Amino acid sequence: MQWGDLDQQPCSVARTLSVIGDRWTLLILRDCFLRVRRFDDFQSRLGIGRPILADRLQKLVDNFVLTKMAYQQNPVRYEYRLTQKGLDLYPVVMAIVHWGDVHMSGKKGRPLLHRHVTCGHHFDPVQVCSECAEPLDPRQVQVDLGPGAASPSHMPIRPRSAPGVRRPASAAKG
Repeated sequence: MQWGDLDQQPCSVARTLSVIGDRWTLLILRDCFLRVRRFDDFQSRLGIGRPILADRLQKLVDNFVLTKMAYQQNPVRYEYRLTQKGLDLYPVVMAIVHWGDVHMSGKKGRPLLHRHVTCGHHFDPVQVCSECAEPLDPRQVQVDLGPGAASPSHMPIRPRSAPGVRRPASAAKG
């Protein structure tokens, strides 16, 4: 699999990585969620070279993750705002934040605390099942082929059923 062909793979992880799968893009997205919007602000916060930043921002615009909006006319200057597609990446970024908070923050603790404005509490992002609202544990998740699967090449080698969950008869063969 070639890096440039990721967007053509029948795998949602590969297609997503084709858009956001490098360190600069993830850091740009982090800053977008921290309400950074202007090129010079991204550049000074990240210490990234202008050509690389321009390339990553344009890729996010081309993929409808960000939109450019003029904030000044003479000369024309733009800011970058998250689209709905970009906002939908929030759980991805928060999952990375949470992993870093748990495994990489060191003795001093978390560098940032996230507060839910509605209830006023600091929170840890958690993934829950959209059907039963139970927290998700990867040991309790089974993967089945979906309608967009071209081949099972990225399926588990030996699918396992979660305890107490029956696999469909078609999946039991193998």
